Amino acid sequence: MTPCILWNESPASMTQTAADILKVLIGFNTVSDQSNLPLLEWVEEYLKGHGVASRRIYDETGEKANLIATIGPADVPGIVLSGHVDVVPVEGQPWTTDPFEATVIDGRMYGRGSSDMKGFDACVLAAVPKMVAANLSTPLHICLSYDEEVGCIGVRSAITEMAGWPVRPRACIVGEPTGMQVVTGHKSKHSVRVTVRGKAGHSSLAPDFVNAVEYAARLIVHISDKGRELAATGATDPLFDCIHSTAHVGPINGGKQLNIVPEHASFEFEFRTIAEDDAAALIRAVIDHAKAEIIPAMQAVNPDTGIDFDMMTDVDGLQTPEDAEIVTLAKSLAKRNDHAKVAYGTEGGLFQSMAGIPTVVIGPGSIDRAHQADEYITLDELAAGSAFIERLIERCSA
Repeated sequence: MTPCILWNESPASMTQTAADILKVLIGFNTVSDQSNLPLLEWVEEYLKGHGVASRRIYDETGEKANLIATIGPADVPGIVLSGHVDVVPVEGQPWTTDPFEATVIDGRMYGRGSSDMKGFDACVLAAVPKMVAANLSTPLHICLSYDEEVGCIGVRSAITEMAGWPVRPRACIVGEPTGMQVVTGHKSKHSVRVTVRGKAGHSSLAPDFVNAVEYAARLIVHISDKGRELAATGATDPLFDCIHSTAHVGPINGGKQLNIVPEHASFEFEFRTIAEDDAAALIRAVIDHAKAEIIPAMQAVNPDTGIDFDMMTDVDGLQTPEDAEIVTLAKSLAKRNDHAKVAYGTEGGLFQSMAGIPTVVIGPGSIDRAHQADEYITLDELAAGSAFIERLIERCSA
C-alpha cells in the first residue's frame, strides 16, 4: 500500500515533525509477510535530501532489507539508534479506524505500528536535519530492520556487519515503547514447533494405533508443569514485571474427525527466561523427556511413529549492568533515574551477544497498546521521544 503523502514536495523538501513522518510510515503496510522496500525507498529519499547516504542489507529473497545510515565521523565509536519497521497483522481485530492510515483524535495518533515502533523511527528520522547541522563528534548510526516481529530475524545481518566494522559502535539504543523509561534487561525467548507423527486407524480399535493428539497432550502437560515449577521454585528477578521465567504453549492442531485416530498433531511452545535460567537447556530437557518417556511408548505400538522438534526463534536476553555508560547516558537524556526490565524480547540482546555492544531499550509509547486494535501513540509521547533524541544530538556534539 502506498502511503498518503501529506505534501506535494519531495520527502526532504520541508521541515517535518515526528508526527508528520509517522503519518507516512503508518501508511506503508509492513506486516511481516509483506515487503518493506517501499517504506525504505521513502526513507532513502528523505535521507538523501538531507545529504545522508544509506545502504540496504537484503534478505535472501531480495524482498526485504535492513537500512543503515551513519551521520558523523566514521573513525569514532558511535551510538546505534535501532528500530524495526515491520508490524503485526490486523486481521480479525475490531479496528474503528483504518490501521494503515494515520488518524489523529484528541491528541492520539491511531494506526498499526504507531507505538510498536514506528513512533520511535519517526522521532529519529525527524531529527536527521539537526544531526546533519550539529557537526557531530560522536556518530549516530540509524538502523531500521525487518522481521523483528517474527523473531528478530532481519537485524542479525546488520549486527554482523557492525561487528566487523573497523570502528565498532560503542552503544545501542533500541526504541521499543517503554514510556521513556530506561530498560536495562529483557528475557530471552526460545520457541519450538513440535510435530507428532502417529498411526491412523478406526477409533473403534484405538489401542491398536498411535493417537498423535494424545501424545502431544502428554508433552504439553510436561511443558506446562515445568512452567509451574519455574513460577513456584525458580529463580526470580524483581525488576521484571513477571519476575520468573515462563513456559507457554500456543497454537495446536491435530485430527480430522472423531472416528479416526489422529495421525498428526502439531503445537508450538516457548520459554522466556531471566538471566539465571538457560532457555536452551530447558528446551533440551523437554526433548530429552520426549525421547525417554513419550516416543518409546509410541514406538512400542508402531515403530514408524515419533516426534520432531524444529527451532523457530532464539532471541537472546539483554542484561546491561546498571553502571554501564549507556545506562547513565540514557537516564540523563530521559531526565529520570529509574530503570526496569521487561518480559518481551527485542534486538537489544542480539546487539549485546553478537557484537558486544552495550544496549538499552527506551522509546515513546506503551507496549500495552502494541499488537492491539486501535493501537495509538499520543502526540505528547512523540514530543518526549523527539526531545530525547535532540538531547542525544547535543551530547554527541560536545
